[in-house]
Amino acid sequence: MTERRGPFTDVDLRRLPNGGKGFELEDGWLIEIVGGARHDFVVQRVGRLIDVAAGGAAVHVFIGGGWEVNTPSGIRKPDIVVIPRDVARAAIIAETPRLVAGAEVLLAVEVVTPGDGSERTDRVRKVREYAAIDIPQYWIVEHHPEVRIHRMLLADGAFSAHPVVPAGTVFTASIRAEPPFRVSFDPAVLIEI
Repeated sequence: MTERRGPFTDVDLRRLPNGGKGFELEDGWLIEIVGGARHDFVVQRVGRLIDVAAGGAAVHVFIGGGWEVNTPSGIRKPDIVVIPRDVARAAIIAETPRLVAGAEVLLAVEVVTPGDGSERTDRVRKVREYAAIDIPQYWIVEHHPEVRIHRMLLADGAFSAHPVVPAGTVFTASIRAEPPFRVSFDPAVLIEI
């Protein structure tokens, strides 16, 4: 049985208020993505930690779903995207839609809340989609009921999951950038004020 595709395209997505911010395009359907205060706080905190760790690396860390990633099912807007600086510069200078090919993404991060409407998409569909477009690293960050990070690395066209890192331990990840850099922090800091 084939799934019926919806009638919408990337043009419809961009015609929405604010250029479609807060929506993704999935199999021809416009899907609302909802955050919340705690979700947004965690996204900002993770983004800052990555940005600080990047130091002099030639990357840009984009926070808040403003950059789009083209996948087999449509257009995704990860909570955090790390891309090479020259890719970001080219899009900004050309003032084109911020649509990035998966092979240009160094890291995609999604922050999830168990029970949220997009949780299954982030944990299942996006894992397959991001692997299919060769994103080398994908993190799923949980912030409720406990803070923990799931890190997946691309190997042979699929993500291999690394052990989940809970609060009270140290999460460490190397990002293949120019030059490479390492991100390291205790997930507990993601909800500390």
